[in-house]
Parts: sequence; C-alpha cells; structure tokens
Amino acid sequence: MTRFYGHTSRRQLTRWLACTSAATVLLGASALAQAAADAWPVRPLKLVVGFPAGSSPDIMARTIAEPLGQALGQPVIVDNRAGAGGNIAADQVAKATDGHTLGLMINGNLTIAKILNPATPYDPLTDLAPVSLIATAPLVLVAPAGQGSDAATYLAQGKQAGDRWNYATPGVGTVAHIGMELLKSRTGLAAVHVPYPGNPQVITGMMGGQTQLALLPPGLAMPQVRAGKLTAIGVTSAGRSALVPEVASLSDSGVAGLKGFQLEIWNAVAAPARMPAPHIQKVANALVDIVRRPEMREKLFHLGWQVTGTSPEGLAKRIQADTAQMSRVIAAQGIQAR
Repeated sequence: MTRFYGHTSRRQLTRWLACTSAATVLLGASALAQAAADAWPVRPLKLVVGFPAGSSPDIMARTIAEPLGQALGQPVIVDNRAGAGGNIAADQVAKATDGHTLGLMINGNLTIAKILNPATPYDPLTDLAPVSLIATAPLVLVAPAGQGSDAATYLAQGKQAGDRWNYATPGVGTVAHIGMELLKSRTGLAAVHVPYPGNPQVITGMMGGQTQLALLPPGLAMPQVRAGKLTAIGVTSAGRSALVPEVASLSDSGVAGLKGFQLEIWNAVAAPARMPAPHIQKVANALVDIVRRPEMREKLFHLGWQVTGTSPEGLAKRIQADTAQMSRVIAAQGIQAR
C-alpha cells in the first residue's frame, strides 16, 4: 500500500483525489451522452423534402427512408414542403426543435441560398448541420420532342431567337438555374428564365411548348427522351457519363465557349444546427452504410445517381467548394431571387 508523508505528500494526495473525481465525472458524463445517443431516436423521424411528389429529391428521399428507418429503429416519414427552390423546406428544418427532423436537400439549399437572396429566413452555414452527401449526377440539357439532338445546331437557333426562347427550372437558385445562366454566358443565349415548383412541372411545361430548354436530372430526363417526349441535347459531365452513355457531353459538342463546361447536382441530408453531434453522426453512419450497399448502389444508379455517401465533414467540404463556385456565377451574371 502506498503511504504519504508530510505536507507535500498530502498535497499530492489531494490533487490525485481531485483529478480522480474529475475523471469520474467526465467518464460518467460521457457514458450518459453515449447512452442518450444510443437510445435516440425515441419516436418517428421526419425527412422534409422541398419539392413535390415525383421530383428527383422526393424519389431519393423515399428510396432511403425505409432502410434508414430500419437502421435507426424508428419509421422515417417523408414530408413534402415544396416552394422557393427547396428553401421553404430548408427553413423548416433549420427551425425544427423536436430533435427528430431532417432534410433531404439539393445543392442550393445548403450553399448559396442566403447569397442569392439576403431575405432568405435561414443561413445554410449557421442554421443547418451537414449530415451526409448521398449521391451526385450531371444534368441533361433537354429540348422539346422533334428537335435535332445536335447541340451546336440547336443552340445556334436559340441564339438567333434571343429572348423569344424560355428555359425552365425547378426554382430560383437551383443548380439548373445557375447552370443555365452559366450556359447563357458562355454561348450568347438570351433565353428567359421560367421557374416552376419542381421538375415534374418543368417537364410538363416543355411538353406543352411553353419552354425550349431545361437542365434535368438523368433519372427524370432520360425516360422522357427514350419515350420520344423530349430531346436530349447534351450532358453536363466532362465527357460521356456512365449514367447516360448515349448522350454526348456539352463540353465535347464543339460549341464555342462550352469546352470544359461541367456541372453537377447532388442530394444530401442535413439537420438543424442544434441537433446533438452524436445524433448527426448516428444518422450519417447509417446513411453511408445504406447507400453503399451493392443493391442500393445499383438502384440509385438506375434512378440516375452515382452514390457518394460521405461523413458530415465530407459534405461540409463539398458545401464550401460549391458555395465558392456558384457565388462567382451569381456575381458575374447578377442573379437575384425575385
């Protein structure tokens, strides 16, 4: 047994007891925090989507909801809150206080929402917490049925048409919107922006002859193209994409200004910034496991997505990079939400 002598030894004993007590408290707190994380969620989770049923984010949300619920031990209910390019739903997630609300979001909701419109009621950088980047995809530039698929010819027609042509997007500030403005700046197009609530309405509008151009996710564009209801003009990947190998890239189209043109959309899960980090990590771990399963990877590929599945830190890095890129386009083109 250790014996302590004198004042120095008594001081050492006091310090040792104090350190031991502090360590015990910390270990106890850590154990309680871990127990709370293990027990969470304690009721069904809500996965808010900012676009209508049938939209690409909605399809993604419904694809991951059931396996995520199974992994977390509680049902995951998809809640569609369409409008403002997904920002209405993002704001709802940012303000959620129930501890059981998540959001399935697109690029713009997590990057340039506040830059595009200072009146946006939430700040993606401070009010939302990254959870996981689920999947990415290029976009397909489409035109009404019956048009030739040669990008150079069709875009030359559009340049001659000036502002008599319209282009459709699922909302102000979406990647489709920013991407079309970038395309206009590089090609001399003057097509007028027509925002819709979601991509299903974009497709309907184009089929009805209201618009002449749109950038759509492969999973929504190609079924319409293959059915002869739309024409694919080009894809926004650097070269041909494995998701749409039959469509040439705009970068390789020979159109002046489009060499190196590359654009990507993504879907990601985010949480309110106030959600505890252990809960966020628990969801992220579940999502990474789910989307990287071979059967899920194949399913999402057929829906037009290439699986990513990142940590919260991985999504945060992507948000930072995309915010910088899209901010430059917004500034150069003078884009404002209206």
